[in-house]
Amino acid sequence: MDVLSKDQRRRNMQAIKSKGSKDEVLLAKTLWNKGLRYRKNDKSVFGKPDLTFKRKKMAIFIDSEYFHGYNWDIQKNRIKTNQEFWWRKIESNIKRDELVNKELKSRGWKVLRFWSKYLRNNLANCVTQIEDNL
Repeated sequence: MDVLSKDQRRRNMQAIKSKGSKDEVLLAKTLWNKGLRYRKNDKSVFGKPDLTFKRKKMAIFIDSEYFHGYNWDIQKNRIKTNQEFWWRKIESNIKRDELVNKELKSRGWKVLRFWSKYLRNNLANCVTQIEDNL
């Protein structure tokens, strides 16, 4: 059973953004301050990465743990409400992420994916990893 009412849950879910998340902004500002220039949510790149370095052919994705299935085999049993819908949705997100990675790599792109929580706790490591791949 959900601890929130249907209206509260609806408002919470509507407030979740597909771009411009706090984690994405945190990484983008950090890279910008280091003098690295990028494009955000570039529609011309397959999969519409969160950050793109086109000349270097590098795509960066910041994935939320819930919607992209972090530790999915263990975590999926925590979903109690509308389980069938969420399982289908999250599993299709996982498959789409794999497809995007495969397609970009076949086109000669480097793909970096960071979990939101990891990014928040290890921002310096993430930035170093990006710099090393550039």
